[in-house]
Amino acid sequence: MADTPDTKKMKIALVHDYLIQDGGAERVVQTFHEVWPEAPVFVLLHDRKKMPAMNGWDVRPSFLQDLPLPLSLYKWLLPLMPAATERHQLEDFDVVLSDTSSFAKGVITRADATHICYCHTTTRYLAWSDARDHVAEQVRSAALASALQPAMDRLRRWDRMATSRVDRFIANSETVRDRITRHYGRDADVIFPPVETARFRPSDRVGNYYLAGGRLVPYKRFDIIVQAFTKTRLPVKIFGTGPEYARLKAMAGPTVELLGHVTEEEKADLYAHAIAYLNPQEEDFGITAVEAMAAGRPVIAYGKGGGAETVIPGVTGEWMDEQSWEELAGTIIKFKPENYDPKVIRAHAEQFDKEKFKAKIKEYVERTHENANA
Repeated sequence: MADTPDTKKMKIALVHDYLIQDGGAERVVQTFHEVWPEAPVFVLLHDRKKMPAMNGWDVRPSFLQDLPLPLSLYKWLLPLMPAATERHQLEDFDVVLSDTSSFAKGVITRADATHICYCHTTTRYLAWSDARDHVAEQVRSAALASALQPAMDRLRRWDRMATSRVDRFIANSETVRDRITRHYGRDADVIFPPVETARFRPSDRVGNYYLAGGRLVPYKRFDIIVQAFTKTRLPVKIFGTGPEYARLKAMAGPTVELLGHVTEEEKADLYAHAIAYLNPQEEDFGITAVEAMAAGRPVIAYGKGGGAETVIPGVTGEWMDEQSWEELAGTIIKFKPENYDPKVIRAHAEQFDKEKFKAKIKEYVERTHENANA
């Protein structure tokens, strides 16, 4: 008897933009791979030295990998990325699960295949939100950003067209779902990204410092934190590296400590003993804030984007109404950490747990594929 969609083994491929740095999107891909360990992972570029966690995977980079250009200069290849994405060889796969904030949604699949796109955001450095600023941030060079501008119109047209190749969108937050609807005219289901809450535990002892961290890039507004704590002379620790490090270091007063890179163990310890975690940026979701809550610590967040979805004022933290050092300083001065129960905060964070995500994404993909073949 011939196989039916219910009995036939589903052959799935994973597609990601590029594996060149370790971030929230890459952790989603890692989680996908845990659910489907035999699935090949198609990417534009793969930096094996920076991504050792993927050693042993079936990673299939595009033709861009073979060009005589250092991976550190990959942004120069931006105009070629749509064509490279379209050349991924996906004819053998029943299901394609793309994970993207830019190009992977534009892959070409078999006509009868199911393409599900897990979208972290609409493509920032095109037309969809503060395009010019995000181009400059992505390439970290004003000259290169200017040189790339003539190619932006073509990339914008391709980006919008690429959304028609997706059968179902999954957004990583309600904030991103709204962007997908507004910019692409498509609906999306929401499945929050995975957080390894088991890595973090509340402590009975709270230290004498506030905490912030992540990639030190302009939109995360670490400058607000540095200014507020330099002015108030209250202690804050900031972990992470990035292009803003030198500027922030030059601005920082004696109570501001920039830690640079920290290990996962060191980060967990920092979370557990912080007075509160600071999240002044507008995030698509904001994994570090949820990690801090998994350690039982309250979060002071900008009340837009992911912070508005994960932080409950008066229960798991507080919202800032505007992105300014004055607003942050005023919030800190009034903040009373004793009003928050670490157990309640931890319980709230557990809804974002990685194992729950794996169960949801597996069920979603299988159900979507079965419905498409019913």
